[in-house]
Amino acid sequence: MKIEIKQLQNFGELQMPAYESDLAAGVDLRAAIDQNTPIVLQAGERALIATGLAMALPPGYEAQIRPRSGLAYKHGISVVNTPGTVDADYRGEVKILLINHGQKPFSINRGDRIAQMIIAPVTQAVFNVVDTLSETKRGAGGYGSTGIK
Repeated sequence: MKIEIKQLQNFGELQMPAYESDLAAGVDLRAAIDQNTPIVLQAGERALIATGLAMALPPGYEAQIRPRSGLAYKHGISVVNTPGTVDADYRGEVKILLINHGQKPFSINRGDRIAQMIIAPVTQAVFNVVDTLSETKRGAGGYGSTGIK
């Protein structure tokens, strides 16, 4: 699959998104922020981080923005609206909404790999209003209704 990608002015010399292993599902996205001004996320704080990239996804696809597992595990850094969605008709800069769930401040520097992006197919549904739904064993059982064991 080919995706048109545009490097914005703040992208500069950064590396393009790349699969870091042969069978990786996602590409890493980098922080396209000012070289001299790191962004420091205090514990519990969130910030919108620029990537310097815009793209044109083909119809029927989305880009899912997800946390990087190493940042989540080691520092408590996550994507607030995970997975974030970039729709096929969006043409603006891709930005990452990061949050620090850790207990210490976390610095983000220019070029740091801050999130991963997965390209995935999208199915658009047609909704039919009905008076009754088919029966299932679970029925209307909600949160925790199936137990933990």
